[in-house]
Amino acid sequence: MRRRAKVIPFPTRLAPPAPPPSGRELVELHRCDQAEAVVVKSLLESEGIPAFFRSRLAHSVHPFTVGSQGEVVVLVPPSELTRSRGLLARVV
Repeated sequence: MRRRAKVIPFPTRLAPPAPPPSGRELVELHRCDQAEAVVVKSLLESEGIPAFFRSRLAHSVHPFTVGSQGEVVVLVPPSELTRSRGLLARVV
């Protein structure tokens, strides 16, 4: 008895994610590597400023990167951008 192969179709693409609701936008504060980003986020959060990361890599899977491949963008709310830049300028 011959078995027939099963064809598994490729999944279809999902629609792109919807933009965040108004009032929840974030702006870029700083670009750096993962280690520096953790320090910057800690500094901002110690001053009561929420901070978030955006990166192209899953750092838990790829702990070592080369050059800008492992770049992390630190994001803050627009209302906190000026204050965040001031804090970062005092440290750097």
